[in-house]
Amino acid sequence: MTRAVVLGTLVGVGALSLAVSGQAPAGPSAKAVAATKIEKVKDNLYIITGSSAADMDVFSGGNTAVFITDTGVTIVDTKLAGWGPTILDRVKSVTNKPITRVINTHTHGDHTGSNEFFGASIERVVQENTKTNMARMDEFKGAKAALLPNRTYKDKLTLGAGKDQIDLYHFGPGHTNGDTFVVFTALRTMHVGDMFAWKALPYIDPDNGGTVVGHPQTLTRVLDSVKNVDTIINGHIPLSTWNDLREFRDFNADLVAYAERSLKAGKSVAQAVKEYTVPARFKGYTPSANPAFGGPQPNLEIAYKELGRR
Repeated sequence: MTRAVVLGTLVGVGALSLAVSGQAPAGPSAKAVAATKIEKVKDNLYIITGSSAADMDVFSGGNTAVFITDTGVTIVDTKLAGWGPTILDRVKSVTNKPITRVINTHTHGDHTGSNEFFGASIERVVQENTKTNMARMDEFKGAKAALLPNRTYKDKLTLGAGKDQIDLYHFGPGHTNGDTFVVFTALRTMHVGDMFAWKALPYIDPDNGGTVVGHPQTLTRVLDSVKNVDTIINGHIPLSTWNDLREFRDFNADLVAYAERSLKAGKSVAQAVKEYTVPARFKGYTPSANPAFGGPQPNLEIAYKELGRR
């Protein structure tokens, strides 16, 4: 049984687990729609807020970026299924330009769920591994295969130029094996998707190529390679900074080091999970964003398996 299916059986995970496992949740509640705002980041860049895994009553999926260019609107991530009309309404509140491009940071349904609403005629861009992952989802099978991305890249892709330029980067596996970092170059802002979703242990999806051990290594490549960024659009929490991204890398590297020490000491996963605490230097961090989602247990299980293969 895959980890995504196991998560889908846990009480309290609700729409989030359904989204990750590729199952479409019910449409948004009035309360969730009311809680989802459009907020200005810089100049012609906005976010339509998502929600943390802890806020299941108003869970909409990930943060959606809205970038208004001379030729149309690019959106990054489309939340859960059923959120297309709300996304469109929020976009219309700041511009009358059409949505001409969708970029997905990765495959999960809380970031790709409303792709269908925007149709097959617009540009749809992902990292090549993400297209492969999406093709396995029910939402993109059969006749809906026409909704699969129509443009992919391997390591880097530049869209547009000047003030409208967007640079897409892939630095290796982490949350999945197809995570895209979306840089709005003129605005010094980067959407990182769920490579940095919240200030808690991450959700790592090995069924889609994710890795606990490789996650901080990939973030190190981001920190060493991307220049002139000061603002981060996270997967679910509000905006953060470049220094926050560096701290999150350190937080995840600390977890890997803890797993290595525990394994070397002969401790079981259960013992390592029981003894894990967030180091005091990581203020504001918690072990998990939701008690049933992405905490010490799944991360250490995956880390032990990966470290044991060395």
